[in-house]
Amino acid sequence: MTKAIQWARSVIFEIVIYVFMAVLGIMFFPYALIAKKGALTACKIYARTVIWMAGWMVGIKTEVRGRVPDTETLVAAKHQSFFDILIIFNALPQPKFIMKRELLWVPFIGLYAKRLGCIPVDRGRKGAAIAKMVQDVAKEFEEPGQLVIYPQGTRVAPGTNKSYKVGSAVLYEGLGEDCYPVALNVGLFWPRKGILRNPGLAVVEFLDPLPAGMPKGAFMAELEQRVETRSNELMREAGFAPDGFH
Repeated sequence: MTKAIQWARSVIFEIVIYVFMAVLGIMFFPYALIAKKGALTACKIYARTVIWMAGWMVGIKTEVRGRVPDTETLVAAKHQSFFDILIIFNALPQPKFIMKRELLWVPFIGLYAKRLGCIPVDRGRKGAAIAKMVQDVAKEFEEPGQLVIYPQGTRVAPGTNKSYKVGSAVLYEGLGEDCYPVALNVGLFWPRKGILRNPGLAVVEFLDPLPAGMPKGAFMAELEQRVETRSNELMREAGFAPDGFH
């Protein structure tokens, strides 16, 4: 398959998935307003459909590895692109995400995220933002679910180093739950920026959980070591060397 054809497929795919988002968002709007189950159903349909379309339209197959948690817990995941959100969301039964507050104003995404119980965070306020996040999480966790946080705070391109933020440790301590680290290589195929999608096997792997009760420092060190090490292994498995040498 030539690069020109892959570009054309990628452009068509991009148009289709956003048109589908709008159509689905409008169709389920009344149901989502009435019940959270409506929002969850719509988003599950969207995630599964995009994952399916990615396979035959642009050649991105997906695989979820490890034991996926189905009880109330914290999930701390590597974040490389929009696609890993969809894969993780589809894998978890009752997912809720820590998200940047600006996304509340994005059409459809903001409304449905709010109905799902996602927690918006003002990243510019630092200490105040963390305090507000903990307060909001305590309120949302009156209902069971899996809370997903991205410890690096944003999408990070493959091969790029970015420090882990303390918010993950604060939530881990406050919730008193086990934490499932998640490694992945998704950004190799669906980059954080741009339209071109590259064919290959996008893997999301749930690692063994970190038990509740670890000291903050030990938790952060172990979380970063596990996620980064395994993500690098998954990227090498796909033919990419995280140190920049292919």
